[in-house]
Amino acid sequence: MSDQKKLAIIATKGTLDWAYPPFILGSTAAALGYDVEIFFTFYGLQCLKKNLKLQVTSLGNPGMPMPMPMPVLLQALPGMQAMMTTMMKAKMKSKGVASVEELRELCQEAEVRFIACQMTVDLFDMNPNDFIDGVEFGGAAMFFEFAGEADITLYI
Repeated sequence: MSDQKKLAIIATKGTLDWAYPPFILGSTAAALGYDVEIFFTFYGLQCLKKNLKLQVTSLGNPGMPMPMPMPVLLQALPGMQAMMTTMMKAKMKSKGVASVEELRELCQEAEVRFIACQMTVDLFDMNPNDFIDGVEFGGAAMFFEFAGEADITLYI
């Protein structure tokens, strides 16, 4: 058994704001010498697409800081999600935060293993060719082989 620490992450969300945690944590752990595997399932699979179209929404996220108080009804209006996504990307860029694409590339360069849930790919009739290179396809059993020996397991 290796002395190298292991981090296992389950990524289930497919929005811009939820794409950051698995890639930030994965790349940081890899930089610290951890062996890292991220299992992307359900909506988290959106994070592995070549053409990212991730958006952010404040609906269902009362903790999201808004530039001004905004009633939930206004947040549901057409175009608000696109506006909030644009605002979030601009804020991140102004603060020097790396993009999801950049963080994802950092993970790949650090040999973080990306596993796409085969059951979910089949369930949603996703085309494996739509995913970035280097993604492996497997099921929960494949993930448990790694997670069963992980020092840390996170569900995001």
